Amino acid sequence: MRLPERLRSALPPSGLLRSGPEPPGRALGSGGARVLIVAGALAVAVACGYLWLARPRAEPDRAPPAVPSAAVALVSSAPSSPAGLLVHVLGKVRRPGLVTLTAGARVADAIRAAGGTRPGATTGALNLARPVVDGEQIPVGVPGASPPPPVSGPAPPGAAPSGAPVDLNTATSDDLQRLPGVGPVLAARILAYRTEHGSFRSVDQLQEVSGIGPRRFADLKPQVRA
Repeated sequence: MRLPERLRSALPPSGLLRSGPEPPGRALGSGGARVLIVAGALAVAVACGYLWLARPRAEPDRAPPAVPSAAVALVSSAPSSPAGLLVHVLGKVRRPGLVTLTAGARVADAIRAAGGTRPGATTGALNLARPVVDGEQIPVGVPGASPPPPVSGPAPPGAAPSGAPVDLNTATSDDLQRLPGVGPVLAARILAYRTEHGSFRSVDQLQEVSGIGPRRFADLKPQVRA
């Protein structure tokens, strides 16, 4: 059926008639579709990277640095400082040399620490009950060796060690009376001379003390000092 010419001219061209909307791919074309796909892939990649970086991380345990085994062995083998008394035991003992003892140890303890006496050896006149002194030497079974004298308390002012001269300027009356031929009277005269004339400048000044003649001065001179 043919339409009238007037109605046919009012209709749009046949190429413009569509039954529905255009598909997206056809509206954008093939190039626009590829751009959308690439942009979506980039968005997914960025989101995944952000989630990966933002994930919680456990702090690594910070263990102390390992000490080399050689250093540990060196520390363990270092000798410790000796505590107590250190004495030298020599002579007829099994292990002569230095031994370390506790405070209050006796000569018998020192010999025992050195391994004891050798078979058939004796300690002789050695006093096994004597307390040892730090740094002393203990000869065991050595002929002619004499033990050191026992340690006494601190010497009084002016008193000199055994065998040393007595100081005339610091000696007390008791110190002077230990000298040969000096009694309480002569000791008092020496002290009075020192008080009157000041300190002794030489031992020869003893000859000026009443009661000290040439013979007595000869006995005192090697045993005193000024």
